[in-house]
Amino acid sequence: MSHYAVTMFAAGLGIPVLAALNAALGRHIGAPATAACVLFLVALCAALLVSVMTGFRGWQALSTAPKHLFLAGLLVAFYVLSITFIAPRFGIGNAIFFVLIGQVASAALIDRFGLFGAPIQPLEATRVAGLACMALGVYLTQRS
Repeated sequence: MSHYAVTMFAAGLGIPVLAALNAALGRHIGAPATAACVLFLVALCAALLVSVMTGFRGWQALSTAPKHLFLAGLLVAFYVLSITFIAPRFGIGNAIFFVLIGQVASAALIDRFGLFGAPIQPLEATRVAGLACMALGVYLTQRS
């Protein structure tokens, strides 16, 4: 298995943990939006540290980047705010189930059309079947 796969597996393991921890913080302080702000502050500090450690590269080119690329920050904020608010009410497993289904659908569309510069991956019958199996597997793990 490549180190990319291992890293992304670890990132995937972290998403439900992130959701559970931030939801618990939001519940503890009685303010999910404040918990999200704390998460972003910690994340900003970590990202700045890594940026400094890797030579602070890329900062000069930010002013020439297409502005729509900055919408990624809004998507992260939407995810963190929604999972922090919804997970305690809906359950971590249920919330992550719908996040995973959304990720599978979105990834398939991005790959199919090569959106945002991604390499085009044809959406052939075997890939559709694989995506359906993934969705079914996620569903079966959350069925009560």
